[in-house]
Amino acid sequence: MNVVFSAGSVEVFGVTLVGISTTTGVKLLVTAVFVVAVLALRGVALAVTRRTLGGEVGDSRRFWARQGVHVVVAGVLVLGLVSIWVTPSTDITTGVGLISAGLAFALQQVITSFAAYFVILRGDTFGIGDRITLGGVRGDVVRLGFLKTTIMEMGQPPSVSDSDPAIWVNSRQYTGRLVTVTNGVIFTDPVYNYTREFPYLWEEMMLPITYTDDRARVEQILLDAARAHAVVDNREAENAFASMRARYALSETSLAPAVYWRITDNWLELSLRFLVPHRGVRAIKDRMSRDILTGLDAAGIGIASATYDIVGIPTITITDPDDRELPRTTRPR
Repeated sequence: MNVVFSAGSVEVFGVTLVGISTTTGVKLLVTAVFVVAVLALRGVALAVTRRTLGGEVGDSRRFWARQGVHVVVAGVLVLGLVSIWVTPSTDITTGVGLISAGLAFALQQVITSFAAYFVILRGDTFGIGDRITLGGVRGDVVRLGFLKTTIMEMGQPPSVSDSDPAIWVNSRQYTGRLVTVTNGVIFTDPVYNYTREFPYLWEEMMLPITYTDDRARVEQILLDAARAHAVVDNREAENAFASMRARYALSETSLAPAVYWRITDNWLELSLRFLVPHRGVRAIKDRMSRDILTGLDAAGIGIASATYDIVGIPTITITDPDDRELPRTTRPR
């Protein structure tokens, strides 16, 4: 191959390659060595971080250490590449302007997600380990990157289990699916955080009874179950809610369990409202349900269901197909 290197260009078989020179080749080589060296140092830094801090992957210290390493590496790469390719004698104003405009248009989603990453970190939107709903995905944040957030998906209670996307787990427990959501959705969709400010949830259990049952006794059974298993007279919950009221315009709300009555055309509906931690709700409601059923059985009270009363049957006439007999009429007994 006839390749000629001159001071300013490279010729192959007498053809001058546009944009390629010995200087460009050197810069490409230095760039490759620089990128490999920085990525190798990043791997060493992450390994030292894991060995030094220990703990689990979801440990907040390891999370922030990893984020710090990633930010420093990204900054070093940008500064290094600019230093290699931009020199005082290079007039690249026009080129940089055109390239920047093209990249901004082509990578607008990437740029938005990258900007959202810093908004998430600085805006206390959510962090690693938080239980959130983001972009229609419900679950725990297990990883937060520059462009995307990884969520361990969880189910929903039966009342909303048919919402989109479809979930087959009828409780707030893991489905086993890891879902990736771009960070940019925080600018367009609401973010529901179950744990950031107030790591508790208000839950409700509805119990229908007939109008002839002992209503006061049923209410007491419900309250006893809530006081035995839900969050009642908890200083941490009270302090968390007081902190919420200090930061936001929230009205005073009772944290104690309560029962509300609602009259329907079939039964009396008693709704028990109570406070629970943001995790382990299904186990708490399971224990409460067992206690409630035991209390109802002991009191001889059943759960109401829809019934129908037949008040009359119309006259029925039976006729022989061959008309060999007179019509016979039966009446209800």
